[in-house]
Amino acid sequence: MARTPFRTVLAAAAAVALGLQLSACSSLIAGSPDATYDLTAPSDLPRGGVRRGVLVVAEPVAVAVIDGQRIVVKPNGGQVTYLPKSQWSDRLPKLLQARMIESYENAAWLRSVGRPGDRLSVDYQLVTEVRAFQIDAATGEAVVELTAKITNDKTGKIVAGEVFQARQPLTGAVTGPSATQALDQALKRVLTGLVTWTGQRV
Repeated sequence: MARTPFRTVLAAAAAVALGLQLSACSSLIAGSPDATYDLTAPSDLPRGGVRRGVLVVAEPVAVAVIDGQRIVVKPNGGQVTYLPKSQWSDRLPKLLQARMIESYENAAWLRSVGRPGDRLSVDYQLVTEVRAFQIDAATGEAVVELTAKITNDKTGKIVAGEVFQARQPLTGAVTGPSATQALDQALKRVLTGLVTWTGQRV
């Protein structure tokens, strides 16, 4: 039986080792964690006068497409995709609820604001629905749209209702940083309108 030269054996072993290393590197790259992004509340809000009313902010209602951590991109009117390797820091409705409360606190229109179950002596409840929170790839814009209703907690009657929308152009291609920055700017404009509108009606 012919014997395999020692150098051939070494070369084969080196090739196998290199292949394993490349495979491990590929696995690490493929399994790298998603980039995580946050949203911010506006800080330069119009200040209220005398603080009045106690408001509870319910978690916004949202359809399954946007009720999660994935960042929605719509290539056209009917198609829904998600920004790859990117996510919000929490479920979007929960994150929006937190930023709404923070916005009301920054504006100081109300005596107090909180979540359901915070043991507040509630005057009003804010009920919202997220109609849109996405990147419109066709126009290169971030789109944020919310509906809002204020209800009297004592009578259950609707005090007022309104729709708030903002669009913000992206700076460059649709990437994690550009998309989330544009969505954040659009949200700030929506929250500024929401807080001012609420403060004038409670």
